[in-house]
Amino acid sequence: MTVEGKGQLRGGIDLGGTKIEAVIVDGDQQVVGQARHPTPTEGGPQDVADQMAQAIQDAAKQAKVETSGLLGVGVGSPGDVDERAGTVARARNLPGWEGSFELAKALSDKLGTEIYIGNDVQVATQAEFDLGAGEHYDSLLGVFWGTGVGGGLILDGKPWLGRGGAGEIGHMVVRLNGAHCPCGRRGCMEAYAGRAAMEARARREADKGVKTDLFKIMKQRGRTRLTSSVWAHALDQNDPLTVDLIDRAVEALGAGIASAVNLLDVEAVVIGGGLGVRFGKPMVERISEAMAPHLFNDDRPPATMVAGLGDLGGGLGAALLVTDAQHAHTH
Repeated sequence: MTVEGKGQLRGGIDLGGTKIEAVIVDGDQQVVGQARHPTPTEGGPQDVADQMAQAIQDAAKQAKVETSGLLGVGVGSPGDVDERAGTVARARNLPGWEGSFELAKALSDKLGTEIYIGNDVQVATQAEFDLGAGEHYDSLLGVFWGTGVGGGLILDGKPWLGRGGAGEIGHMVVRLNGAHCPCGRRGCMEAYAGRAAMEARARREADKGVKTDLFKIMKQRGRTRLTSSVWAHALDQNDPLTVDLIDRAVEALGAGIASAVNLLDVEAVVIGGGLGVRFGKPMVERISEAMAPHLFNDDRPPATMVAGLGDLGGGLGAALLVTDAQHAHTH
């Protein structure tokens, strides 16, 4: 790699409920270093920031670069993200993260480079639009099915953020006075389809004596939570409770996504996130079928597909934040 090439390296960190994915990307958007760490389940924001710094340092080591030599590091974070202030508040799927935390400052102190923060789902949607499954469309709804269910929007080729809270598709109401959602409200799509809500329900059912192999598979795989791979293995084994909970999730996703499409009439829906990527195309086809009865323009359904960038979409999208900031700076 030339010296100029080295100067083009950027970092991207995708901060998720179960894992932190870090990538180093070159000027051609190729991944030249990557690392994955589990997200801390205890402590608070500083503990999460320390683990994020460690992940990007590991990825940088693989790319043979010091973090201080990067053009910058972008972060896709859940919660209420203030891009200008570099703060994140109320990231509820993360330990002890209720208040506002200066994440950009905490990371730049450790890494010695500029930090740019964006909403995790919006940056992943942007990456799918620029580099992935959505690159042939002008309007796109990204649905990220993981610990929660997040959404991102591109309308007329531009990200749509609303007043800062757009894209919260997980909180489309799919049933009035329905199941309790981790957000504290009732009947949200996430209450039926979010991995955290599905796990909580699986535990309640198991406590009532419903037979399931979910927790046996979890222990066999050395996990403390029902990760995407645990759900996938249990589904492969036709575990009855798993089949039941996945059916319920698909039904909720179908109704919620179709409702969003009825409102916005986007050309394409890209489904990513831990569960979306893990289950892949067959599950996306099932979700598409579950959308059909609810679509108003049912003769012209949107193209519905799996995220093209897989697990790396969040990290690549985060790295794009650095590129965008550099462009804005030079123009």
